[in-house]
Amino acid sequence: MKFSEARQGRVFVLRLEDGDIVHETIEQFAVDQNIEAASLLIVGGADDGSRLVVGPRRDRGLPLDAMKYELEHAHEVAGVGTLFRDEEGTPLLHMHMACGRAGATVTGCIRDGVKVWHVMEVIMQELVGTTARRAREEPLGLKLLRP
Repeated sequence: MKFSEARQGRVFVLRLEDGDIVHETIEQFAVDQNIEAASLLIVGGADDGSRLVVGPRRDRGLPLDAMKYELEHAHEVAGVGTLFRDEEGTPLLHMHMACGRAGATVTGCIRDGVKVWHVMEVIMQELVGTTARRAREEPLGLKLLRP
């Protein structure tokens, strides 16, 4: 286990609008508000055609082969995530979202593009005083959290 310490900074209440792409909108907000790190909660609706990464095709196989899932119709959503800047200073959101409709739920990473259906509500809690960053790590080839 690796860790770093942080303190809670500002708390933001956001309303994402119809058609917004969740990760793009939140990452731009982080740039605009000079947010280095944050934790996030989200509820609302995901639109038809939203895309999730739902796991690797092979549990331990490399290189990674991501399985992708596209939503058909609007879904209710609940998500949690973290935002940290990478080595170049770009804020990167890592959020997993459960998307449900009519008794069926799919859960995955929103990085491939989840589009807001009418509205999503976000609570963003800024983390200050941390040195944590996202950095590319091999052999996975992903930008992982380095506390």
